[in-house]
This record gives sequence, structure tokens and C-alpha cells, in this order.
Amino acid sequence: MQTNMFKRLKRTTRTALGFACLLIGIVFILLPGPAVIFIPLGLALLSLEYDWAKVWLKKSQKYFRQAAVKADQALHWFGKKLRN
Repeated sequence: MQTNMFKRLKRTTRTALGFACLLIGIVFILLPGPAVIFIPLGLALLSLEYDWAKVWLKKSQKYFRQAAVKADQALHWFGKKLRN
């Protein structure tokens, strides 16, 4: 009985922390802050318990990876323009 209660407490804690991080990340989209850190963190915590969160975590990772590549290309282009 104790292990069952521990499992439920663990699941509830993960879910609460996951939704809290996700909510903070969404707020940081509107306000200045590290949304790039909190959204994947929240989705990673939620993905331990829910399949839908795994799907969204993979989508967000793909999106952030593409954004990082575009930012890197833009900085490279900008650096070349400054040198010329």
C-alpha cells in the first residue's frame, strides 16, 4: 500500500512540476525570460507520465533546433557583412 501511495505522489509531483514549468515557459514567451529552457523542461517532466507530452516534446525540440540553425546562419551572415 505504501508503494502505491508513493507512486501516486511521485506522478502527481511530476505532473504538477511539469505543468508549472510549462506555464512559466508560456509566460516567458510574452515576457522577457528563458522560455526556451522552461517549455522543454516542462514537457520532459510531463512526457514521463503522458504520451501526448512526448509528441509535443519532439515537436518543440525540432522547432528549437531549426530556430538555432537559422540564428547561427544569420549570425554567420552578419559577421561576414561586418568584416567586409
